[in-house]
Amino acid sequence: MINLLKPLRNALLLAGLLASTAAHAQQPTDPATAAKKAADEANRQRQEYLLRNDWPNLQKYAAANQRLPAPRPGRPRVVIIGNSITEGWVKEDSAFFRGNTYEYVGRGISGQGTGQTVLRFRTDVIDLRPAVVVVLVGTNDVAENNGPYNPQYTMNNIMTMCELARAHGIRVVLGSVAPSTDFWWRKGLNPAPKILALNERLKAYASQQHFVYYDMHTALKDDQNGLKKAYGEDGVHPNLTGYKVMEPLLNQAVAEALKNK
Repeated sequence: MINLLKPLRNALLLAGLLASTAAHAQQPTDPATAAKKAADEANRQRQEYLLRNDWPNLQKYAAANQRLPAPRPGRPRVVIIGNSITEGWVKEDSAFFRGNTYEYVGRGISGQGTGQTVLRFRTDVIDLRPAVVVVLVGTNDVAENNGPYNPQYTMNNIMTMCELARAHGIRVVLGSVAPSTDFWWRKGLNPAPKILALNERLKAYASQQHFVYYDMHTALKDDQNGLKKAYGEDGVHPNLTGYKVMEPLLNQAVAEALKNK
């Protein structure tokens, strides 16, 4: 006699398991988890939008620029325009930006090359009416963040920013590119000699145009022309100790720029 009970029992067990799984899947998600997922998805969509529609990321400082009051008499405003080194500086040593003789305003955006920086120079520098601008860019060009590195293209962008500043009566401090022997996000490019060559061009251009050259590269480098380990653990970005080395040199450069006629 064929035993039909066992297959029937197995079928019932399988149906119960599937029903239980479906019921579990329909259970409400934890509110905190759901909120985080929604926020992550919103941020992802925003980043995609920016990449498609706002390549220079003009929106990053739009609200902060609107809130910024007019420069105060007796405290010269100094805008530092740059990349993650500048953005990290504001976060790492906010006291330097709050309690200085000069009103330092950081306008750095992580990952940006000079092609992006030049496009936001008006909104993030000129419109803020600084007495001095510190141009601190070039690392991400050498890192090929936006395509193959072309030294003349980089110089053209930097010269355009300096010329725009001069046309609007803004003094220029032209910063060197920070030392590095390798980029952790794009390894194997051997950046050290490229950075040295670019810095020589920047220094020569600053001398020719009577701008102040801010040589943080020499202050931060090791004997391999990389970033000293004590000044930055990832070989690219200064830590607080590194920024503390950079700060008095920057104050000196700004003071010199303000003396120039």
